[in-house]
Amino acid sequence: MPQRLGPRPSTTPTNPHTQLDQQPSDDRPRQHLIGQLAHLPGVVWAGSLISVPGARALTLPEGPVQGPPDAFMIGTEFAHLHPAPDHSLHLVLPPAAAEAAIDAGWAEQHPIARLGIISPGAVMVYAPRDAHEADIAADLVRASYAYATGSELPRSTENLIGH
Repeated sequence: MPQRLGPRPSTTPTNPHTQLDQQPSDDRPRQHLIGQLAHLPGVVWAGSLISVPGARALTLPEGPVQGPPDAFMIGTEFAHLHPAPDHSLHLVLPPAAAEAAIDAGWAEQHPIARLGIISPGAVMVYAPRDAHEADIAADLVRASYAYATGSELPRSTENLIGH
């Protein structure tokens, strides 16, 4: 996984877990990210059940879920994008992928996950500042989707997290 450039952004130490600086100067990186995720098979976009008002959640339809229970934050919600001015996102990754994303500077473990209350793979992925960073964030969301659906990681994601 490529190293994220620059220092990590400042974040709040507890809920709501929010990114405080290093947001993009406009909405283009976020729109680029959403465009890449818009057609994930079977994903239902909805309001988040656990995030701040205005957060957009990626969920799976109600019914049998293929991935392990630890692949979800609540119900079938495996990721959500925070609204402006934050622009970061939370998602759940397999433990090795979460560790790789954290080590490369793209993410940090959710403070509630550190307490053992939610999945240990729950991370904040920092707000993409440009299209390149949005591509990496999209790959991380695709890894979260693969974990949630119990499917194999996409080849680009396997390369990204070193598996």
